[in-house]
Amino acid sequence: MKRISLCGNSRFSYLTWCERSKKLAPEYEKAASILSSHDPPVVLAKIDADGEKNKDLATEFEARTYPTIRILRNGGKNVQEYKGPREADGIAEYLKKQSGPASAEIKSVDDATAFIGENKVVIVGVFPKFSGEEFDNFTVLAEKLRGDYDFGHTMNAKHLPRGESSVAGPVIRLFKPFDELFVDFQDFHVEALEKFVEESSVPVVTVFDSDLRNHPFIAKFFSSPNTKVMLLINFTAEGAETFKSKYREIAEQYRQSGVSFLVGDVKSTKGSFQYFGVREDQVPLILVQRNDGKKFLKPNLEPEHISTWFKAYKDGNIAPYFKSEPIPEANNEPVKVVVGDSFSDIVLNSGKNVLLEFYSPWCIYCTQLAPILEEVAVSYQSDAGVIIAKLDGIANDISSDSFEAKRYPTVYFRSSSGKISKYGGNRTKEDIIEFIEKNRDKPAHQEQAKGEKEKLKDEL
Repeated sequence: MKRISLCGNSRFSYLTWCERSKKLAPEYEKAASILSSHDPPVVLAKIDADGEKNKDLATEFEARTYPTIRILRNGGKNVQEYKGPREADGIAEYLKKQSGPASAEIKSVDDATAFIGENKVVIVGVFPKFSGEEFDNFTVLAEKLRGDYDFGHTMNAKHLPRGESSVAGPVIRLFKPFDELFVDFQDFHVEALEKFVEESSVPVVTVFDSDLRNHPFIAKFFSSPNTKVMLLINFTAEGAETFKSKYREIAEQYRQSGVSFLVGDVKSTKGSFQYFGVREDQVPLILVQRNDGKKFLKPNLEPEHISTWFKAYKDGNIAPYFKSEPIPEANNEPVKVVVGDSFSDIVLNSGKNVLLEFYSPWCIYCTQLAPILEEVAVSYQSDAGVIIAKLDGIANDISSDSFEAKRYPTVYFRSSSGKISKYGGNRTKEDIIEFIEKNRDKPAHQEQAKGEKEKLKDEL
């Protein structure tokens, strides 16, 4: 595909194709038509990431899922993730905003009222003049984070709805629709500014309910690299406010230690129950997910349990929790089903050579691989030393750190002696069998026969 050359204030976005891309495509085309007459120019383009010539571009722009949209500035030197709507008018408005200045000047109370609003996070810089190191660093920050936040600047703090109105600056004032409603900051090193914005722009406790205004903060919570603590309760049940109050106490105590907190209404978080492998009859429950993937669970808790249980977790006195589907009563198909609770027995302790596929139920490539693994399994049905198996990586956790499946399908082979190899070859029956035979441990009698054969060959 022809590479587009960029210069000046031109913008360039791209998407890659799959079913969701096909749904996006008509809206993307409409947005391109709307933006065709915009000044400065906003150029929309698309790339088929499955094309052999374009795979390097997909890697360069970190297109791990499809569709992926990126915004490129300054001839492609600056790359930003697109975080806007997926319908034509929304795409056009988002990109128009992205094509203008990163920070808007606030000249009046009316400007501030229209700009800040009541339901979003906004960062405003107050400066005695729009020049100097502090203002330049603020501009760098605004350019870097413009896809996530709205930035403004003013010379008169009296225009702003909250905070000290006589301050002349330089000062950064972050407005938010929760907790203390605004917070000031005066360290103008770019790294310090960015850290301040990221930490101050999330609630002490994120609320997961049906209120659409909370959804941006919910998304931010789950995308954070922090350890995540989740309290799931029935918001309308008796005692719900007591739970929230006790929970907020520990959130305020630990919020600066790389931990994020969320309280979720059971009616709005049903998808989380399946994802984390918990049940509604365990509510009220508290769940901790660390960034190493380990989880810790306390079901059916009382408000007074929250503080003591969390302290025990912080002290390392709580054992990890592993989600698992039920162990199948019958497991007679050629490809054996492994779940979290049977992983050790089948994969680690069976004394067999095991080829294990980690898959996702909605993964197209997993669906394509399934019949091939079936053929491989059938070819080994008479070989008691080899097991071909699969594990749903979404519905099950495992207790071993030696198997890492960041994407699906991921295939590992564990020999009967414990040697672990990750499969990276072609997804054909022949290649997979060749890989198994190369890495498997042979039964003792086969090894003895092989040794005698080699000895005879040497003697001859």
